[in-house]
Amino acid sequence: MAASETATSPAPPSGTPRVVVTRHLPPSVEARMGELFEAELNTADTPMSREELVAAMADCDVLVPTVTDRIDAEMIEGAGERLRLIANFGAGTEHIDLAAAAKRRIIVTNTPSVFTEDTADLAMAAIIGVPRRIREGTQLVRRGEWTGWAPTGLLGRKLGGKVLGIVGMGRIGQAVAHRARAFGLEVAYHNRKPLPSAVERMLGVRYIARLDDLVRAADILTLHCPLTEETRHMIDARRIALMIPGGSIVNTARGELIDTEALIEALNSGQLAGAGLDVYPDEPHVDKRLLEHPNTITLPHIGSATVEGREASGEKVIANIRFWADGHRPPDQVLTALVG
Repeated sequence: MAASETATSPAPPSGTPRVVVTRHLPPSVEARMGELFEAELNTADTPMSREELVAAMADCDVLVPTVTDRIDAEMIEGAGERLRLIANFGAGTEHIDLAAAAKRRIIVTNTPSVFTEDTADLAMAAIIGVPRRIREGTQLVRRGEWTGWAPTGLLGRKLGGKVLGIVGMGRIGQAVAHRARAFGLEVAYHNRKPLPSAVERMLGVRYIARLDDLVRAADILTLHCPLTEETRHMIDARRIALMIPGGSIVNTARGELIDTEALIEALNSGQLAGAGLDVYPDEPHVDKRLLEHPNTITLPHIGSATVEGREASGEKVIANIRFWADGHRPPDQVLTALVG
């Protein structure tokens, strides 16, 4: 059944909750946590090993993980009885086994909305940067090989009149669409279901029901959907072959959405003119063939990396913990189908 875990979750601790934070957070956030909770911080900012996470989960009331932490069913099932809340720093929760948490009556929260505009800005930078060959131009100047302006030097592709295909039309997808229209792009999108017609008119976008049809129509394809078993490698060799020759792909969502081997083959063959990537399947490892391709922008997962966004995310984590500690449902509780 689908329901909130609040009604059946054990009561929060009567004293100050013990909170373990897995990564170094903005100083203002850590200072506030230190004031409010018995907080164990990771000031070294080294990702915790599985063993360290298991030890933390055995002796805390609240775990504050990030996208770098994989919290699987075995870890949750073996967690100490004290652990009652996993207050994730970030919107995505695919790194946490939500079903296992629900079974143990452990509440999971996240921090939605705070990174929408920041991620859309970065996606737009890649949407512009790949067709205009920004990486190649920057490297040319830095190597000292630029010989001056030339009529045929580093010719890219204009944006105006091209089709931007958006896969996933949630908050970030809509923010990208809003920006893209200002650059003269025609925006089409694929989603599990279409947006309300009023929203489509406001954004100036059109819905394409089949992903294959969107891929065929797009000069630039940008991904803004969650990672699930259904979306893993959704952009594979077959779908890339459907794209307009010389198109490009932008991914600021999750690395596993794209089949890396298929992407590299398409870049090397010229089927794709370039790619803009902020996420990778095996972070922080980045395939050296992507690094070597002249028109692939490779960024270090900085879609949400603004001072304002990270501080806002930390404030949401604190609010979720405080609501829970006071015996109320956290505002950003992730609802999950309970097992059993």
